Formats: sequence, C-alpha cells, structure tokens
Amino acid sequence: MKISILGAGPSGLYFAILMKKVDPTHEIEIIERNPPDATFGWGVVFSEETLGALREADEESYIAITDTFAQWDAIDVHYRGTRVSSRGHRFSAISRKALLGLLQDRARELDVGLTFERELADLDPLADADLVVGADGVNSLVRGVYADELGAKVESHGTKFAWFGTDLVFDAFTFIFHETEHGLIQAHAYPF
Repeated sequence: MKISILGAGPSGLYFAILMKKVDPTHEIEIIERNPPDATFGWGVVFSEETLGALREADEESYIAITDTFAQWDAIDVHYRGTRVSSRGHRFSAISRKALLGLLQDRARELDVGLTFERELADLDPLADADLVVGADGVNSLVRGVYADELGAKVESHGTKFAWFGTDLVFDAFTFIFHETEHGLIQAHAYPF
C-alpha cells in the first residue's frame, strides 16, 4: 500500500510508525511544509494511561520518549485565592522539539520517507497514493479540499489564546483561573 501523509507533527509521524509496524512493505512518505525542527508549542504532556498505550503500540519509541521525561504526580487548581491540590496522578512531559526528533528518527529506522519544507498547493501530486492522511494542522490542505465530504467548518470565536514560556519551575500540573475586567483568564502550566 502506498500511503502519503501531509504533516510531520506527532500524529503524522506516529501514524507512519504504526502503519510500518503493521506491514513493513507499506510505502510511506510524509510531506511537511516546515523544517524538521519547527514546532508550535513547547511541551507535550502524557498521562499514565496514554503512556501504556504508547508502550503497547511501539515499545521502541516509548523507551526513547520516556528516557527524556519530566514527571510529576500533582494537579493544583488556583481560583479566587484558593489552591486545591490533588495528588496521586502520574503525568510526564517532553519538549515538543525533542519528541519530533525522536519520532523522526524512529520513522527513518522503519524506512518512512520524510520530506521537509515542501508546500503542496493541491493534492494532485498524491494522486497515485492508496491512502492520503491529513495530519497537516489547523490550515489543513486535506481538510480544505474535502471540507464538504468531511463536514468540516471553521468558526471564529472571541476567545484569545497565547503560549508563553517561563523559567519558573512548576512542580504540578497547574491551572490558574483569574477574573479580570476583561473576563476570565485561565493559565495552564506544567513542568517539562
């Protein structure tokens, strides 16, 4: 089977890895519009349950990923001057750039083709693929081409979202809610 995947984020890479494990004769090519080390965001958080699924699906990538983890077992919620803490959870995080590098290496080990910095204007170059996977993010070409068939729609909302990085060390999955004259602001912070 010839499989073309648009998007070399974690989902596109991991899909390619799993498909190669199902059948090593699959011919798989991933096409990514950005450079290999481009990322949007800093860290990726995994729950214990997710890690179990990763271990079962591909132990090699699981070992590589978990060797670099930051880990914690607490959730702290801050609201109206009160902090509520919950312990006994298990979370792990890795930098998104490190995760991409590890998944790219694993995909190459399995003979997945990786092409970076190639932007497709349409899906014509993929016409000979048996399967085309759209893992190309918020501005997905695949979703745009097949919007009607997929029932895809985009709606704008007034909610603002921003990523910020800090050298402040958090020792828990931290959710902070703060009411302001502009509305409720919520911060979601974690160590990695």
